[in-house]
Amino acid sequence: MSTLKVDTILKRTGTGTITVGQSGDTISIPSGATLNSAGTNTLEGIANTPYFEARRSSSQTISDNTNTKIACDVETWDSAGNYDNSTNYRFTPTTAGKYYIYGQAVCSIAQEQIVRYSLFIRKNGSDVKYMSYYFTGNPAYIVPSYVATVIDFNGSSDYVELWCKIQKASSGTIVIDGGTPGPTFGGYRMIGA
Repeated sequence: MSTLKVDTILKRTGTGTITVGQSGDTISIPSGATLNSAGTNTLEGIANTPYFEARRSSSQTISDNTNTKIACDVETWDSAGNYDNSTNYRFTPTTAGKYYIYGQAVCSIAQEQIVRYSLFIRKNGSDVKYMSYYFTGNPAYIVPSYVATVIDFNGSSDYVELWCKIQKASSGTIVIDGGTPGPTFGGYRMIGA
């Protein structure tokens, strides 16, 4: 084995690509060494991908005291095409790992009282994390809610969805506001976790 000791490696002429190793090689960075990247990073496995974010384009009516999936139908980002914005409204990552998943929604209530407002993140149909807000409302309330968690995905069949449940104390229509600001559902793979 030979050792090459240098301070700087530059392309022979002009600018362009410098190749280290060839297909099948393993480039090793020893323990204790630091890899600095001030430029654009395209190293595989270092980017927080896949990632997605979607929102609800219009308002969505919610039935009283019923678990309801929030149908975020407009993609803001979807790095790998893993978010279904037309049928299931779910994210199915194809890369295993830990993901930061978040959701938020704004609920409008007119002339009625809300007892409990819950926002859920569900993995494979089961609740993983939820936030509940208990209060007595007055007319024309606008109620924001937010939920977030870290989820471990297997990279093949696991999926995640955003749900809500609203219990009211009087008659009337409950609406999850759409547009901007409206429901937002997103997440990304965490590197180093």
